Amino acid sequence: MTDAQQLKLYATHPHPCSYFADREAKTIFIDPEAKISGPVYSELSRRGFRRSGNHLYRPDCDACKACIASRVPVTLFRPSRTQRRVEKRNNDLVAHILSAPNADAYPLYEKYINGRHRDGDMYPPSKDQFDSFLGLGTEDTQYVHFYLGDALVAVAVTDVLNDGLSAIYTFYDPEYPQRSLGVYGILWQIARCHDLALPYLYLGYWIRDCQKMRYKTDYKPIELLMSDRWLRLT
Repeated sequence: MTDAQQLKLYATHPHPCSYFADREAKTIFIDPEAKISGPVYSELSRRGFRRSGNHLYRPDCDACKACIASRVPVTLFRPSRTQRRVEKRNNDLVAHILSAPNADAYPLYEKYINGRHRDGDMYPPSKDQFDSFLGLGTEDTQYVHFYLGDALVAVAVTDVLNDGLSAIYTFYDPEYPQRSLGVYGILWQIARCHDLALPYLYLGYWIRDCQKMRYKTDYKPIELLMSDRWLRLT
């Protein structure tokens, strides 16, 4: 078992930022050959690291600190009126928790990227990209498949930590905009934390000036990791 203090860290060269066209980004990541135990992964999440495929990483930009790790303290969370409507609108969905994505997951992912993220760095989608990004889970990764009747309409990829769930990625059928399936995926994971008696849902990086990443503060209260301390915003 590797201790978090003993892990080797690597830094990327500056590269184009995924969120701001006029900025460069730099990332530090954990040695991908290191054996990361569940407790160490949980500790790294508390320190602001995220998982993408088999990489654990954290932004380390020289001139920008816009990416701020966020998490929801689930016992304090109170859904807004809009969020309660989303829950009600989707109470006919059935969730299946699997240890790997099923055969319907990639076609749904491809449809989602083509329909919602043609301007992003995951376009065009490919099966290799899907496998390396979402298929390489940990032993504690769960793939929550949401069904409307026999139709798969959303998949939420989530990692189980010692103190919460880490919402890795949610993709869904863009033909159901009225259902707000992305919102529902987060609300479902908050409820799942309650069921498992886990105190936090880790939501990834909140970026105030990026519309795609600003939504995390819609889930209140939210905690943001600033100057190595989790600060609660209500």
